[in-house]
Amino acid sequence: MGATERVTTRFTAESTAAEVLADVDLSGHRSVVTGASSGIGVETARALAGAGSEVTLAVRDAEVGRRVAADITATTGNAALRVARLDLADLASIAVFVAGWSGPLHALVNNAGIMATPELRTPQGWELQFGTNHLGHFALADGLRPALAAAGGARVVAVSSAAHLRSAVEFDDIHFERRPYHPWAAYGQSKTANVLFAVEATRRWAADGITANALMPGAIMTNLQRHIDSGEAERARARSGVPARAWKTVEQGAATSVLLAASPLLDGVGGRYFEDCAEAPPHTPGSVSGVAPHALDPAAAERLWDVSLRTLG
Repeated sequence: MGATERVTTRFTAESTAAEVLADVDLSGHRSVVTGASSGIGVETARALAGAGSEVTLAVRDAEVGRRVAADITATTGNAALRVARLDLADLASIAVFVAGWSGPLHALVNNAGIMATPELRTPQGWELQFGTNHLGHFALADGLRPALAAAGGARVVAVSSAAHLRSAVEFDDIHFERRPYHPWAAYGQSKTANVLFAVEATRRWAADGITANALMPGAIMTNLQRHIDSGEAERARARSGVPARAWKTVEQGAATSVLLAASPLLDGVGGRYFEDCAEAPPHTPGSVSGVAPHALDPAAAERLWDVSLRTLG
């Protein structure tokens, strides 16, 4: 695959996660999926387990996670499901998860996220969406780097969003300490950070054989919308420009995640942004698809990495 060649596959927006991995054998493969107790996280874990991966569900509510794991085992026949508690807004929780991991890790799917919350902060005072969606996943991936390196050819998947089009990372005031808080601007900034993470992780971790990519799963109604009232949800749906018939099922929404996590079609590919099971083209103003230049800017990616390290101490 050439460095500038756009990646396409035979899969489409209508493909499901199970279809993407239908011919893939993941025996001996180990994966972690954050936020695997609802929405596309469940179907991401289910498709990976269905292909033979040993899957760890990293979830805030372990009891819910155990019910999901039992359901996945019942539908796939794979009993190699593990549940571990993980709160991405809590650095101590992340440290416990990392310390509890042993052995190689072939795929880390950073799927969990929160969207358009009221103005809330982590215990450290960080804006909650940036703290959870980016900093929490950054700390997790950095902590698990030795396990990823041990796997040889490991992959990190960052679930981003078309909302990254709303905002670059505002380095002068990331945590809305001086500018007025806006839930969608905060969400968009965090989703841009997810893409920039993939760009810089691929560069920094190349010697370890680790690649990272980001993706837009598509328009899907899940628990991610829990902070939005029904009227706002309908307005957001109308503003999205996505026809109702084009909204995806959770099985379709998980397809691009598992493509990046485990398909041999993506061997050696990193630092890119995907949608509908293909690398996204550059964003065209007025559209709701494609990738913004600010999300792939290597200088911004390097700066964000350094800022993240300093922030986490």
